[in-house]
Amino acid sequence: MQESKTAVTGRAMLKPGRADKGLWKRIAQNWELYIFIAPAFFYFLIFSYGPMYGIQIAFKNFIPTKGITGSPWVGFDHFERFFHSYYFWDLLWNTLSISLYELAIGFPIPIILALAFNEVRNGFFKKLAQTVTYAPHFISVVVMAGMIISFLSPSTGFVIHIIEALGFQAPEFLTDPRWFKTMYVLSGVWQSAGWGTIIYLAALSGVDPGLHEAAIIDGASRFQRIRHINIPTLIPTMTILLILNMGSLLGVGFEKILLLQNPLNMSSSDVISTFVYRSGLVDAQYSFSTAIGLFNSVINAVLLVVVNQVVRRTSENSLW
Repeated sequence: MQESKTAVTGRAMLKPGRADKGLWKRIAQNWELYIFIAPAFFYFLIFSYGPMYGIQIAFKNFIPTKGITGSPWVGFDHFERFFHSYYFWDLLWNTLSISLYELAIGFPIPIILALAFNEVRNGFFKKLAQTVTYAPHFISVVVMAGMIISFLSPSTGFVIHIIEALGFQAPEFLTDPRWFKTMYVLSGVWQSAGWGTIIYLAALSGVDPGLHEAAIIDGASRFQRIRHINIPTLIPTMTILLILNMGSLLGVGFEKILLLQNPLNMSSSDVISTFVYRSGLVDAQYSFSTAIGLFNSVINAVLLVVVNQVVRRTSENSLW
């Protein structure tokens, strides 16, 4: 009995070594695959995980001459300063309102476009419509902002001239804070909606044609086939993209906002990302801007995990 226990214990102690040998053996057998994955691995390691070392300056009073390690530790002082500032709620509201507005308008439009393109049977018209809707995606942010300013300029904008020619008073799109969010969201939808349909069209291409043939034989209309066949096919893709969008709810990019921003619309255009840019790069408050950026990233990560868990418990689709 004692000998059997000793043998079992000996085999248990050898298991880690055997597992390591098995691992290295599999790596040696599939070394080509590891070479293929190495560039992506080192890219994320160097450019995504490496810079995370600098996050600690959010908890320090960073002085460039002393470096990160030599700067004094201040704890959560920068976070408290941001939370207690008079502009905190304005920045949070502007960021959330733009993100939710963009999600409400921009999320369903690619789905509608994909369903519409999928029903088009004229090949030439379908390709033409897809090209026209895809093209704005390839316009740079700087060019897009220049186009918006040119189109909506009070003196030279042709949109303004069309509105006035119809007998209406043209709004001040570029300077009125009430119009900034609508202008930003609609221009973003115009630029990205067509490109977003590609994912949904790829999902629709996997629908079994036999389902549509059976539905037609049973007398189902086109709308009924879209409702009961196409839309259920898109739900898993819609769920994943919705989770990802919710995970970047506070991640409104600052490029286009900064290009369209001016002192007159600042009350509705100033978001967390533009404030981080001003405080970090313009005012050289490196620790303070890092603390704000860290807060923004943590909230986005928490939202991603929470929404994913909610979706996981209510449906079979989730990121993990």
